Amino acid sequence: MALTASIFKVQLHISDMDRHYYQSHNLTLAQHPSENDLRMMVRLLAFAVNAHEQLSFTKGLSTQDEPDIWQKNFSDEIEHWIELGQVEEKRLRQACGKAQKVTLYTYNDKQAGPWLKQMQPHFERQNTLEVFHIPSDASEQLAKLANKNMDIQVSIQDGEVYVSSELGEVNLKPEKRFPA
Repeated sequence: MALTASIFKVQLHISDMDRHYYQSHNLTLAQHPSENDLRMMVRLLAFAVNAHEQLSFTKGLSTQDEPDIWQKNFSDEIEHWIELGQVEEKRLRQACGKAQKVTLYTYNDKQAGPWLKQMQPHFERQNTLEVFHIPSDASEQLAKLANKNMDIQVSIQDGEVYVSSELGEVNLKPEKRFPA
């Protein structure tokens, strides 16, 4: 019997003072059976930090040729490709060829540190790529906010992100790893 995705309903309220973006989003998140709460909440964080009226979640883990999140224009061109985790160099290169901008978020300190060092020469070949790291303590706190029905407030100012819900709050600053 095949496992099915878990469905999460999210009311996401964003106040991004850095980009002057103030919007609420009514989202439905499908959590792939192999995706844990930590990864799903980092995905939601990536959405909030890059929020745009045309930003959307994709089929993600179950689809090889789509990122976790993307922003497409009305001509169906990919303006922004957003990935999570430790992505293969070939996939990043292809993403940079398909999209005007590619953003990668890593989130596991123990695995991401060595991976980021190994990938640095590959990053330098991509002029449309940005890489950020979410420290493990912050991503683990985010995971604790996961709930089937979430009402999440996100405030962003000077690169710092404050996330709150009825289950708690998290203060974090994504660490920019590339370009320096």
